[in-house]
Parts: sequence; C-alpha cells; structure tokens
Amino acid sequence: MKTVLIIGHDANRAGAQLVLLNLMRLLKAEGIIMHLLLGDGGPLLEEYRAICPVTLWPAANAYAVGALADKVLGKLGLWERFYNQQVMAQQREIQAQLNLNSVGLVFVNTVTSSRWFGQLAIPDEIPVVTFVHELAMSVRAYTRPAELDYLLRRTTQLLAVSKATALYYEQQHGFDPARILLYTLIDTPSLERNVQVAREQPNIYSSVGLPADALIVGGCGNAEWRKGNDLFITLARQVIGRTSTNDQPIHFVWVGVPNSSLRDDLLDDIRKAGLANCVHLVHPTPDVLRYMSQFDVFVLCSREDPYPLVVFEAGLSGVPVVCFDEAGGSPELVETDGGFVVPYLDLDAMSSRILDLLHQPELRKKMGNRLGQKILERHPAQQSVETLVTLFDKLTRR
Repeated sequence: MKTVLIIGHDANRAGAQLVLLNLMRLLKAEGIIMHLLLGDGGPLLEEYRAICPVTLWPAANAYAVGALADKVLGKLGLWERFYNQQVMAQQREIQAQLNLNSVGLVFVNTVTSSRWFGQLAIPDEIPVVTFVHELAMSVRAYTRPAELDYLLRRTTQLLAVSKATALYYEQQHGFDPARILLYTLIDTPSLERNVQVAREQPNIYSSVGLPADALIVGGCGNAEWRKGNDLFITLARQVIGRTSTNDQPIHFVWVGVPNSSLRDDLLDDIRKAGLANCVHLVHPTPDVLRYMSQFDVFVLCSREDPYPLVVFEAGLSGVPVVCFDEAGGSPELVETDGGFVVPYLDLDAMSSRILDLLHQPELRKKMGNRLGQKILERHPAQQSVETLVTLFDKLTRR
C-alpha cells in the first residue's frame, strides 16, 4: 500500500485527537506508512511525530505584501489578486511537502479538517475515508458549508462513531447510508493499563483539598457551552442542596478547564452559589485518569457529544455514567445498566439519579463494572484496527 495521508485539525489533548493518536499507533504496528498533516500544533505533537512524519499547515500571513503595500493594493483593487497568489503558492508548497504522488489513500479525522482537505487538490482517483466525530453544534462552529459539502462529496467511506452520528450525516447532509460504517477505535488494552497505573498512584485529591471521605461527582472535557460546564455547576447546587450535614461530603470536580474568560465566569457562578469549597475546576492535565479513577459518579452534561472518550475512561475505571438523551451516542452504551440516561436538559432528573448512585454504593459499583464490561465486549481494539486495515486494502485495490 502507498502512504496513507492523515489530516487532523490540531494536536490538542482532546477526544478526537487522542483517538487519532491511538489509531496511528495501531496502524504503525500493522505496517501502514503514514504522513500526518495538521492544521495546528498542540501538546500531542511530539507523540504524533514519534509515529510518522508530521507537516503543520503554515499560519496565514497577516498581509498579502505588507501593511503599507496592502493599503495601496486595496485602493487599486489589486489586493485580492495578490492575496490569492500568496495562498496558491502556500498550497503548492504544502502539496510538494506531502508528495501527493506517493499517497494511496486519504484519512480525514474530523470534519473540522475539511478546511485543509479542500485546499490540497487531491486527485479524484485517490479514495477518501472520513472519520466523523461531530454533530450539528460542532459542525456549525467548526466548518464552513462549502468546505464540508466538498469533503462529503469526495468521501468514499464515512466512519461514524455512533448511530446518532451516522443518522445525522444521513438525514442532515444526505450521505448515502450504504457508505457509512459504524466505527469506534479505543485502544482498550492501553486504556486499561493506564487506569491501573492511575489507581496505583497516590490520591491526587489531597492537592485539591478534598476530605478523604468525600464522594466525588466528576466531569471532564473542554470548557465550552456545548460541554455543559455551566450545567455541571447547577447540578452541584441541586445535589448538594438536597443533602444534610450528616451525609458524607459531596464534591464536584471538572477536569479540563483552562484559564479563560469562561473559567472566570464559571468561578464567579461557583462563588455566588456558595459552592467554592465543594466545586473544583482542574486545569487540562495528562493526569486525567488519576482524577477519573477516583470518581464515584461521572456526569456527562454535554448538550452534544457524539461518542466521547471520557465515557470509555469512566467505564474502564468502573465509574457509572449519567447522561442526557438526545445529546449524542453515549446513551447507546450507557443504556439502563451502565448508569442512567435522563431526558435532555432535565437537571432535576439528573440530580436525582446522581443521588441514587451516591447513596447506593452497591448499585454504582454494579453499574460501573457493567459499563466497563460492555466497553470491552463491544470495542476490542484489535478487531477495530483490523476492520480499518481491511477497508484500506479494499479501497486501494479498486
């Protein structure tokens, strides 16, 4: 097989990027030759580079020629022509670096990457596999309609992380369901090992100031409206407000909130709600599993999440999940035995289910273990990578 060109949007430590990293490691073990094109860098960049060559799309220049010259070109009506020439030269340089003549297949990880795919002029005979991790909110936020339409038209096979995701691209974008494959790649053996290592580490919560007997309700993920960080604080207010002083202390911990105006707003809400001593926002960290493995309940309060990695991390840590219906693919895994699925944005129902699990240790242990068992049953890593290698072989033989 020729080189597989992989296109990713950045190297940040988030779900789709971590899934891609695991996928690339497994593909390398299968002898697949890869070249990765990234729209931007991030903390995972060196780990990507340890697997295969990585090309970063250059940042856009602020000027077509220069500050003063651009003003003159603008008055003469020539700026756009000079700018387009610069963009085309940049595209030719990237195409040369990628050596498209050596590429046998393109793998696009996330529809966010459509902005770079569309500028590469991939020859029509090269098959394109697109791995979609996004639903409507993310599509609106991170893609442009024309770029996404072009990517989907060029896509030979669409990989969807969940039934909810597949249905979205079929119904909202008219993608042929016969060319959609449900596919989730989780390196479950590595994740299991990492969970075990995390459990053997000293309790990290002493650094956060939690009491040793605290019950911990956890959240995890980027800080953005889609993830429901604000709902997490409302849930904390409801749950803690329903407990008495004689109960075990309950603390809410969200891992993954960087310094930003949103963090400041969330901290302001926490302070005004009188929750400063029991709601904690942890910065993004590679020690996610050290926090996760000590959660008693994981609450996925995302307004939209196609099939989040954090649910797998929770399940393999033996932690039950409470999530919203109609918010992505997690209900397909959680069902009725791996936690609870509550009506969309019904915070009262979510609070009640969290309390049910906190007050019934045997129930939460049973549900957490069952969730982990289902993950191992439904998502064996080796079977997943073999499926992909077989697909690559089939498409490149056409």
